Amino acid sequence: MKMSQSTKISFFDKYLTIWVIICMIIGILISQFLPIIPEFLNQFEYAQISIPMAILIWIMIYPMMLKIDFKSIKKVKDNIRGILLTWCVNWLLQPFSMYLISLLFFTILYQGIITPELSTQYLIGAVLLGTAPCTAMVFVWSELTNGDPAYTLVQVATNDIIILFAYVPIVTYLLGISNISIPYDTLILSVILFVVIPFIASIITRNYLTNNKGKEYLEEQFIPKFKNITIIGLLLTLIFIFSFQGNLILSHPQDIILIAIPFTIQIFLVFTVGYLSAKLLKIPQNIAAPGSMVGASNFFELAVAIAIALYGLGSPVALATTVGVLIEVPLMLTLVKIINNTKEWYKR
Repeated sequence: MKMSQSTKISFFDKYLTIWVIICMIIGILISQFLPIIPEFLNQFEYAQISIPMAILIWIMIYPMMLKIDFKSIKKVKDNIRGILLTWCVNWLLQPFSMYLISLLFFTILYQGIITPELSTQYLIGAVLLGTAPCTAMVFVWSELTNGDPAYTLVQVATNDIIILFAYVPIVTYLLGISNISIPYDTLILSVILFVVIPFIASIITRNYLTNNKGKEYLEEQFIPKFKNITIIGLLLTLIFIFSFQGNLILSHPQDIILIAIPFTIQIFLVFTVGYLSAKLLKIPQNIAAPGSMVGASNFFELAVAIAIALYGLGSPVALATTVGVLIEVPLMLTLVKIINNTKEWYKR
């Protein structure tokens, strides 16, 4: 028997935007009334990487990687058209459309509304976010739209592997177009810390537990242990970020809306292209649904981590990537409704 939609997405995930707002308020209050806390935490840094932040990011990313069976990539040929479309949307459309849309808004349409310095910083944040297509949350969106679980697993596994090799070159290229210099060595170090290490650790853990205790123990007992830890890690990360962002937000409160507008347009654009392309290619909807949503959503944990590593917790770049967290869940739930309401149309 299929679960109802309300049981497929956790209470926390469903209201993530509300938790983000609450964390934002708590973080801002800390920045104004307990500034000694962010000042103290800011002392723990190595090679421009905040050690407390790195720990929190690992707490979030490692359990996500654990869910993915990278051995599934050998099944890529079973849904080759869907996988190819997903790769094209994720890596040939999403980063470049995010760059162009954000460039239009931040440097042209918002001219005179935000300073040139802020527009550059927000553009960098947009590129870091747009070049990181979603991973773990895709499983939730796939369930809510009755997506093919085998295909979803393959697309997430292959996507994570592509991130290892494509993220740094694409980010460097896009920012280079706008003559924005970026600390290349720190960018590479960030990818190693927040993608490569959790990636390798998850493979080692999966293989060890599967061989010694069985796959059932791994998926039904071990991985669920991290659920609450991951949630706590995300909440603490958000409070941590906003405690450093307090002064910037209070001085530019309208910027959150200004950042959210191009990000929202980007999400709907990428989804529409992916979903309609899948229909034209006669790809089944249970593959088209998760395939079109993976490119529309973002691996915001990675983008936030790299933004902080490159520019610091209190930077406008970090704020821009955090806005991605703020808007993603309500917008993705809207796309879920669109997919579920167009099932009959899609079959025609």
